[in-house]
Amino acid sequence: MFSKDANTSSLSSLNKPQSIAFQLILLFTLAAALLLACGLGVFYSIVAHHAFAEDNAVLADKVFALSADLRENGPEILGGEVTAHRAGQHTPYWIRILDLHGQIVAETAEMDRLISTRIFPAAQEPVEAIRTRKDYRTAGRLFSLVSFNEHSGGKAYTLQLAQDRSSDEQVERNFALLSMAVLVGGVVASALIGIIVTRRGLRPLREMTQSLGRIGADQLKQRIGSTGWPRELQPLAIAFDQMLERLDDSFTRLSRFSADLAHELRTPIANMLGEAQVALTRDRIAAEYRETIESTVAECERLSRIVDNLLFVARVDAAREPIARKRFDARAAVEKITEFYQAVADDHHVTINCSGHGQIYADPDLFERAVGNLLDNALRFTAEHGSICVAVSKHTSDFEVTVSDDGSGIAAEHLPRVFDRFYRAESSRSSDGAGLGLALVKSIVELHGGSATIQSELNRGTTVLIRFPAAPSGGHA
Repeated sequence: MFSKDANTSSLSSLNKPQSIAFQLILLFTLAAALLLACGLGVFYSIVAHHAFAEDNAVLADKVFALSADLRENGPEILGGEVTAHRAGQHTPYWIRILDLHGQIVAETAEMDRLISTRIFPAAQEPVEAIRTRKDYRTAGRLFSLVSFNEHSGGKAYTLQLAQDRSSDEQVERNFALLSMAVLVGGVVASALIGIIVTRRGLRPLREMTQSLGRIGADQLKQRIGSTGWPRELQPLAIAFDQMLERLDDSFTRLSRFSADLAHELRTPIANMLGEAQVALTRDRIAAEYRETIESTVAECERLSRIVDNLLFVARVDAAREPIARKRFDARAAVEKITEFYQAVADDHHVTINCSGHGQIYADPDLFERAVGNLLDNALRFTAEHGSICVAVSKHTSDFEVTVSDDGSGIAAEHLPRVFDRFYRAESSRSSDGAGLGLALVKSIVELHGGSATIQSELNRGTTVLIRFPAAPSGGHA
């Protein structure tokens, strides 16, 4: 049990998202450390190389100077130089002179204790001796060893020269430690600067977060605005304002929808309750009870239609309504629908005409429901001896169905909302409807990826145009 909890805790810590501020500080510090390390490394390399080259140049000068002195003055003059060493005094050069048989003619005091003759490289000419220099470490000191041959007074001599580079090595070591200290200090300073800069740079983001945190469900009309923010945050501010506008519109529509739904359901329920209460006030004959029951059944059917339509719209909005698209003859489908409504049209002395032809790619049942709702809506608002025209037409990118009537029309101020649920331009015009017909049409068409538009003039009629996308190339039924 403990192991499982520990594993869960470790996994949750690994999955925990990292802070942007932490990532910025870390990246800034790593970048500064890399730059400092590269800069100090290059500087150290240049200094060390320069010191090495300078020591080699001084060593070469010393070799050539000793060679010239030996040729001109013999080993006696060198004897005075090599024996001038005093105890405790730093000696930059240790010199030893050997004769042809390898016997020591002269050497710097205590040189035999530090460096024996066998340590030196083989003797060569002075120029070659510099190239074959040998480094040797003893007693905590570093020496550069060279050995070269020279002649003086008809005799051959071997000079062994040891250059003490211990002080230079110590300088390089101190410089390396100083570079490391500067690097560590630079990294710490970079981290502190990164913290300050990151906090200052993310301050507008914190201010925006606070501004958004103050917006509640009753304050959706507030906007944070795009001005006053850094350029990088302006698109985010605009996106938030657009989101708030959409949320405000959605809440407004939801509130209106709830109020309209309550109104639509309250009316039939109130009618049923009132008729039932009146019927129970006294004993009545069977015909009166039958009339009350029939009225109640009619109101229940109205409620059932409202609930069915609402469920259908809800399924469409949630993209759960199945779409079984196939190709079919739109003209034949429209004529079938008009035949169903022909009896109602004959009762109102309204003529229904069909025109156009073409194959449509859609769900036949949903297509029939959409066109049927448009015809039902047109019949409701077309006066006697009026006419309704249903036209279908095939285009390159879509298929259009137009339902036109010469009825009472709709005022211009109502047109933007006629596709909203429960919206009715005039309550007297649609007392027998719930204001869901056009909303259902729009939902069906949008479910197919199409669109619905309306044009209307008072006392001149209304035209509703619905567009269905054309079938994809190579599509099958």
